[in-house]
Amino acid sequence: MTTQKPSRADRAPAPLASPLAAAVSPTVALVAGWLVPGAGHLLVGQMQKAAIFFVVLIGMFVIGLGLGGRLFPFPGLLADPLVFLAAAAEWATGVPRLLAAFAGSGKGTVTQVTYEAGNTFLITAGLLNLLVAFNASDVAQRQSRRSVSEGGRA
Repeated sequence: MTTQKPSRADRAPAPLASPLAAAVSPTVALVAGWLVPGAGHLLVGQMQKAAIFFVVLIGMFVIGLGLGGRLFPFPGLLADPLVFLAAAAEWATGVPRLLAAFAGSGKGTVTQVTYEAGNTFLITAGLLNLLVAFNASDVAQRQSRRSVSEGGRA
């Protein structure tokens, strides 16, 4: 009789327990993760990931501003679609984008040597934050499925 080795997914350690983890809906994790980088993972009990995502994404955003990147305004979609997409990507960073706008940061000077690199950091931070927020939502969904299949026990 042959026995199968457990797959890597079966051997993966469970995330740290959080009192909020069982109560978080996927939508709440998604919105929290969008508003504050790493907050979705914090709510689902993945403290280390939350801290890493927060530091890295906020760091990328700050570096983008430091390199002279521009916080793009929302033009009409048909007026300038690339600027519209850049603005949407930057807004995907959530609250940091809002705070930077209120602080008057992100004027950006096109003639500055690091202008494009700064824009790249700002846009990439936003797009990565979306991926991280969707991952937090997925983790919350898996946790809710697991608690339902275990009969409501966390």
